[in-house]
Amino acid sequence: MHIIAFLIRRALQAVIVMFVISLIGFSIQGNLGDPLRELVGQSVSEAERQLLRDELGLNDPFLIQYARFLGNALQGDLGTSYFFKRPALDVIMDKFPATLELVIGATFIFLALSIPGGIYCAINRDKWIAKTIMTGSIIGISVPVFLTAIFLVWIFGVELQWLPAFGRGDTVEMPWGWDTGFLTLDGLAHLLLPSIALSSIMLPLFIRLIRAEMMEAMGTDYVRFARAKGLSTRRVRYVHAFRNTLLPVVTVGGLMIGTLIAYTILTETVFQWPGMGFLFLEAVNRVDTPLIIAYIIVVGLIFVVVNTIVDFVYTLINPMVKLPGAKS
Repeated sequence: MHIIAFLIRRALQAVIVMFVISLIGFSIQGNLGDPLRELVGQSVSEAERQLLRDELGLNDPFLIQYARFLGNALQGDLGTSYFFKRPALDVIMDKFPATLELVIGATFIFLALSIPGGIYCAINRDKWIAKTIMTGSIIGISVPVFLTAIFLVWIFGVELQWLPAFGRGDTVEMPWGWDTGFLTLDGLAHLLLPSIALSSIMLPLFIRLIRAEMMEAMGTDYVRFARAKGLSTRRVRYVHAFRNTLLPVVTVGGLMIGTLIAYTILTETVFQWPGMGFLFLEAVNRVDTPLIIAYIIVVGLIFVVVNTIVDFVYTLINPMVKLPGAKS
């Protein structure tokens, strides 16, 4: 029953958070420019512009506009894109598989490198390789993702011409209607550089996080007790110490996955990756306010869902933490 109580409480919190996000997103649309400029251009008279604004409801008071938007949103309608002439949510969902593919690729890279790298730096902290990795992590934290992306394009796409630097490549349609490049060599080749660039945001942070947590775990009483029992060094390090290192890693990692989705805007722009981030920037340039608001709401919903899943998983892997409402 405590799981149901947890989910109900989180659902109520999610409703409040999404209401605030929708209110903020809807409030900024008036500062983005005039959407009629992109719809009708400069040749239309002012009278015709005002008539079109009335038809679109742009002259209504803010509260009336927001109430109308909220009522439609509760039915799954986040508005119609001015540019695509299609429901904004449908346009975003068409681009979502590409962004999800990029985030999965980046997550795989930074986990595959940060876990062994962090453990090695914790166990061999005085060796020159560990010091080099830690120095590189400081540099990695300091370099913006768009500079990393441009550097990768220049080296591997332009100079060496080893990998494609733009686009998504060949894709295969899955049974549920999504396209994926994971199943084609061309798609994987196009995915590699943007995934490396996107992973550069989290890789240095995770190396330092895992190193710090591993060093702390190695100095705890239960690790000393495991050594006193005569357990092998490998078992002490990789079973007892590393297992407890995973607790904060799971928490931070889950939250960072949501952050990666937000950071795809820069990566997708540099690599011309046809995902939600690239679509968002195009919508801003076109003053396509329904598409902008829909993007903000979808990304906010992803954050809420990811945070809920992380909290739930954390209670499963850490027996000292119980769900709200659970009995001690």
